[in-house]
Amino acid sequence: MRNEEDARDAVQEAFIAAFRAIGRFEGGSTLSTWLHRIAINCCLMKLRSGRRRPETSIEELLPTFDETGHRVLGDESWPESVEAALQRRQTREQVRDAIGRLPEKYRTVILLRDIEELSTEETARALGATPTAVKIRLHRARQALRALIARGFPAPVARA
Repeated sequence: MRNEEDARDAVQEAFIAAFRAIGRFEGGSTLSTWLHRIAINCCLMKLRSGRRRPETSIEELLPTFDETGHRVLGDESWPESVEAALQRRQTREQVRDAIGRLPEKYRTVILLRDIEELSTEETARALGATPTAVKIRLHRARQALRALIARGFPAPVARA
């Protein structure tokens, strides 16, 4: 898929399609193969429907000129520098990598609390744990994540 939102939509459509068709599953292949095929078909259908969208004009995005032929400058400043955007992207990748390196029980609690923004109680219910256990795991996961991230970043440069 071209972006994460389209991928999520396709997965959701695949689950709905599988739910509706589960009675027709004949067992000629494994369930995972059958689900995989449904997911691929949903992705292909989504991609095909994207091609049928009407094209929009880009005229309003093109530069304009005054009566003397000089370009009329609008608000064309970038919200941040290319370097800052690149640094933010690299930082995000390092954090994702560090989260991926955590043991599953710590990775899961970080994802539920800090990424999905579930409450401690909701996280405890999802994990089948007590709220106290979730708080302890979250604290330990954050400490481990901090250490993993610190290893991935260069040491600060002393300024004279």
